[in-house]
Amino acid sequence: MSAEPSASPSRTGVWLIGARGSVATTAMTGCAAVAAGLYPVTGLVTETEPFAASGLPALSSLVFGGHDTVDCPLPKRAETLAAAGVLPHGLPSAVRGELTATDGEIRPGVPLPGDTRSEDALIDTLVGDIRDFTRRQGLARTVVVNVASTEPAPEGAALPASSLYAAAALRAGCPYINFTPSAGLHHPALAAEALAAALPYAGRDGKTGQTLLRSVLGPMFAQRALRVLAWSGTNLLGGGDGAALADPAAAAAKNSGKERVLADTLGTVPQGEVHIDDVPALGDWKTAWDHIAFDGFLGTRMVLQTTWQGCDSALAAPLVLDLVRLLARADERGLTGPRPELAFYFKDPDPGAPAALGEQYAALLDFGRRLGDPR
Repeated sequence: MSAEPSASPSRTGVWLIGARGSVATTAMTGCAAVAAGLYPVTGLVTETEPFAASGLPALSSLVFGGHDTVDCPLPKRAETLAAAGVLPHGLPSAVRGELTATDGEIRPGVPLPGDTRSEDALIDTLVGDIRDFTRRQGLARTVVVNVASTEPAPEGAALPASSLYAAAALRAGCPYINFTPSAGLHHPALAAEALAAALPYAGRDGKTGQTLLRSVLGPMFAQRALRVLAWSGTNLLGGGDGAALADPAAAAAKNSGKERVLADTLGTVPQGEVHIDDVPALGDWKTAWDHIAFDGFLGTRMVLQTTWQGCDSALAAPLVLDLVRLLARADERGLTGPRPELAFYFKDPDPGAPAALGEQYAALLDFGRRLGDPR
């Protein structure tokens, strides 16, 4: 029997919840492509000069695995995304070996239909999967990232699936990132456990498009003393995210982060709402439209309209890779608890974070310097 590899300080695990989804598949395929020099590092903030001395794990050192409740082979999922124009044509074939290896590290998610196990039993299964992955691969640490479909806000004391995974991350001793609006580690039942775990964590809900723009425009209006009267928005999207957000409860969870950005940057919530429409024909492509009514000098009424069109998976994937590298390094440096320094990446960041993107970027740069400072 061959011995298992000893832990290597140069290898970092990435355990993705929703590992066969569009965001996860794009992140894993993209990481392999960039690490091999097939594509440039466009979109990866952690590959820019300010982070060169931060001591972050190399992209080539990341080892992927995860949980999912679907069983589509990862290479096939990547081919589907390439056919839809999300991934470059031919890229899945170029990194098929890496995708096949990762596919062997994906375990069944929970709870599956008809599963009657207790919450603790389900969490124990997830913990076993994560620890087994870390041990077999000889990893210095594993970062758990939730990139699964959005859940409705939980009701009652029962833990939703996202919180089962978050609890498993804590019990497995892993830093945790919630890239979704789902409860995850924010469930009140996990507050004491998160504190006791002494692990770094960050989130929630990745800021990829409409809210990214709002976090820039909101401060602009406030700084120029322009009075925003109404701010309405519409999102058109398809794919798994669109289907999940067709549920009004899930859409409400998603929209809360968008509204928070305006409240935090403007000091008030203007009139208007955000609507999310599921348009299956759009697939992974989305359009976000905002209509902003504001008053200028002498009460002159004006309007700003913006349109953001993009591929959600391609926008999200580099952020996931950035966050993994930053949180892995934070864990290595012994930092624990919520990381408001990573607010740059989230609609709903951890307490104590600034709301404006410029201030969030400055905090991120300071964090990068801190991670690289010699002890």
